[in-house]
Amino acid sequence: MAKKDPTDLSVEEKLKTLYQLQTTLSAIDEKRALRGELPLEVQDLEDEIQGLTTRAEKIASEIKEFQSAIDQKKGEITTAEASVAKYKSQLDDVKNNREYDTLSKEIEFQTLEIELCNKKIKEATVQVAEKQQELDETQAQIEDRRSDLEQKRSELDAIMQETREEEDKLKEKAKDLETKIEPRLLGSFKRIRKSARNGLGIVTVQRDACGGCFNKIPPQRQLDIKMHKKIVVCEYCGRIMIDPELAGIKTETAAEEKPKRKRAIRKTAKKAEEE
Repeated sequence: MAKKDPTDLSVEEKLKTLYQLQTTLSAIDEKRALRGELPLEVQDLEDEIQGLTTRAEKIASEIKEFQSAIDQKKGEITTAEASVAKYKSQLDDVKNNREYDTLSKEIEFQTLEIELCNKKIKEATVQVAEKQQELDETQAQIEDRRSDLEQKRSELDAIMQETREEEDKLKEKAKDLETKIEPRLLGSFKRIRKSARNGLGIVTVQRDACGGCFNKIPPQRQLDIKMHKKIVVCEYCGRIMIDPELAGIKTETAAEEKPKRKRAIRKTAKKAEEE
């Protein structure tokens, strides 16, 4: 049998299918609600760990730079000390005061260079110690967050394991229902559902009011909804509205009518006995 074109469906059939889709999607939402804030908590922890890891890498890089600078200064000290030793040995062979003064100044300059390098090494060593402490603290934070993440993931996986099979079935059902709805109507429904706080794109009429925003519906509009001749949306919240009977929901008014008739019958019988 050929599949019916969604555009050929009557308004009544469209509304029924749309309400079935809403019911299915609401069931999926309920399954996801069971997870609570866990998915967000897991994502936050993953982001935090990534940020801390980037920070740790940066600190480690800075430590490496300081250590490289220390090695460079130590090399400069070795060179300066060799120069001092050379100039001191040359002092024994000077021929005049001018040469003596020149060598003395070079020795003094190289000595100052050694002192400066030692100062730089000391400062860099302090920086390395501080950065190492910062790195250790950051790595401890990473381990702590990883432990929390593992626990949250375990909780989330347990919940998802319980609901995954049923949720997959609901998703398949929703996918099948979507193929039975014309694209334009489906697109409008999804837009309404996305903007609605409770995810309801189509609602029933409840006590002469919209089942989504609970604003009163004018009698003529209620009649249009019951006629099933056109798609009617709430003028307040924009949700599509459907007659409860068409949605397969028993109204409270219908349930209350029967007891009222019974009371009337009892009253009539009592009056006949008195006569």
